[in-house]
Amino acid sequence: MIPDGIGALVLDFDGTLADTRSSHEQALRVALQPHGVDLDHDWYGRHVGLSIHDLLAALPGGRSLPHDEIIRHSRTHLLATLHRISPVGCVVSLLRAARRDGLPCAVASGASRLLVDPGIDAMGLRREFAAVVAREDVTHGKPAPDLYLEAARRLDVPPDRCLAVDDAPDGVTAARAAGMHVLKVVDGHLAPTDESTDGAASRVVSGAGAPMPRGTLRRGGLRPGSARETAAAPHDAAPDTSAPRSADSDR
Repeated sequence: MIPDGIGALVLDFDGTLADTRSSHEQALRVALQPHGVDLDHDWYGRHVGLSIHDLLAALPGGRSLPHDEIIRHSRTHLLATLHRISPVGCVVSLLRAARRDGLPCAVASGASRLLVDPGIDAMGLRREFAAVVAREDVTHGKPAPDLYLEAARRLDVPPDRCLAVDDAPDGVTAARAAGMHVLKVVDGHLAPTDESTDGAASRVVSGAGAPMPRGTLRRGGLRPGSARETAAAPHDAAPDTSAPRSADSDR
């Protein structure tokens, strides 16, 4: 399931590893209602990869809102529903294949660690990750490449040998800017990010874990492969707990 030449797997969290899009949208909608703001579903879909701070800054009229109060309200709602969090099947299949192949894996999320860590624990996936990078750990969130670059640094694998998976346009942009090979989650399947790619078609891994074509990824797609080199990490490696650089954002 993992193409040749890939040395590590780096996953987004919300909407990629965990099916949280509807819960995050509803939490933000509920938090905005006391302030007379109705969150538009289509608008949210276009900005879903951003942290809540960045969402509020981009929201029409959002800069004048009490961000801290809205974030607290939204976070309380999300923490109360963490027990209902569910993984995205095709991504977990890819994660399991990477671990079987001895590849180190990381999460690179634009969300707050206060939500990402308990979410990973709720799905029973903590032992799969050698590093977890959250929004507080970098200066700039997606679409800047900082989160993905930091994940590669903690795994000690060059970015151009990392396979990133994200569901949001800003996340795909961030992973590409970091120099990683990129797959996106589309309707419960993994797909190449270059629509002109031949040979890989549009569906790479099904929710049931159908095999991925062999070969080496180029940025945005698949091409016939070269020999594979891998960097191993212990299956139960503890997540990196490096001191945060910034705490200006949260999801």
